[in-house]
Amino acid sequence: MTLIAVLLPWLSFFLRGKIIIGLICLILQITLIGWLPAAIWAVASLVDDRNKRRINRLERDMHRIG
Repeated sequence: MTLIAVLLPWLSFFLRGKIIIGLICLILQITLIGWLPAAIWAVASLVDDRNKRRINRLERDMHRIG
């Protein structure tokens, strides 16, 4: 998924169900200068989603133990 986020940032958003953000990213990626910020944005968003899921899982585990 990280490779997709770097090579085709807009597709990364589409696959995660963020269609409107994906369209904005596609418009940004159309310009050659905008491709690098779009790729960085997609990778940062992917990492953020993974961290949110990890935090939610840890919170559930803590509630289950406590």
